[in-house]
Amino acid sequence: MSQDLETTNSGRGVWLVKIPKYMRQKWAENPGSSAEVGKLKIHKISGRLPQVTFSCGEQYLNDSEIPREHKFILNPVKEMTLGVFSHVPASNSEGGSAEVEKLYMEGQVIQKFECQPVVDRYYINQKKAAVLKAAQPNRKAGYIDRPVNTFKPIAQHAHTVELEERKKQEGKKARADKEGVMEMLFTAFEKHQYYNIKDLQKLTRQPITYLKEILKEVCDYNVKNPHKNTWELKPEYRHYKRSESEAADDPGSD
Repeated sequence: MSQDLETTNSGRGVWLVKIPKYMRQKWAENPGSSAEVGKLKIHKISGRLPQVTFSCGEQYLNDSEIPREHKFILNPVKEMTLGVFSHVPASNSEGGSAEVEKLYMEGQVIQKFECQPVVDRYYINQKKAAVLKAAQPNRKAGYIDRPVNTFKPIAQHAHTVELEERKKQEGKKARADKEGVMEMLFTAFEKHQYYNIKDLQKLTRQPITYLKEILKEVCDYNVKNPHKNTWELKPEYRHYKRSESEAADDPGSD
C-alpha cells in the first residue's frame, strides 16, 4: 500500500509535553469531548526562560486524583530532530475504489517539556487522603441480623466411609477350613514355584495372619536373592519336576 506524506505544516514549531499517567487516563475517558481540559499560562521573565504552568479545567477541580496546578519542566532538544505526525487510515469509497492512507507532518518539535504537579497545600492534602484511602482494608467485619447459610466441615466424606467399611469387611473374612486352604495353595504352586504373600492372599482370600500360619507349615520363606521375599513349597511337598539344568547341577544325580 502506497502512502503520501503531506508536508504543508512541516515548518511549524510544536511543543512535546510528557504528561503524568493519571492525567492521560482522565483525558482518555472522555475522547472527543468539547469540555475544556485546562489552561496553559506562559510567564515571560526578562533574561530568563519563561515559566509555563497548567491549570486543570473545571470538570477536574473536584477530582481527588488530579492536582489542580502543574508546572512544565524544560528539557533540551539539542542534537535531536523530532517531529509530530498524524495519519488518516485508508478507506473504500462508494464506487469501490480504495483511498490511499495519508500521512501528515504537523510540525517540528522545538521545545520538550515534562508536566509535573505543583507541590502546594492542596497537593499535600490530596496525597494524604490517597494514602489513607489505600491503607483502608478491603474487607471489614460487619453485623448481620439474620443467619447466613454456611457449610459445616465434614469429618468423613461418603467415599471415605465406603472405603473404610470395605476394609473392615475384608478384614473380617471368615477363615476357610485349613485343609481347603492348603489345597488351594498346592494347586497354586503347581502353576508357579514362587509367590509373594499378596498374591497368595488374593488367590485364597484369607486373612493374612491366618494364611501365614499355614504357609509356615508347608512353605519356606526366601530371604536371599534371586527370589527374596517370596514363598515356595518345602521339598517334601514339591511335586513339580526339576529342569534338566538343575538335575545336571545336582551332585547326587546319576
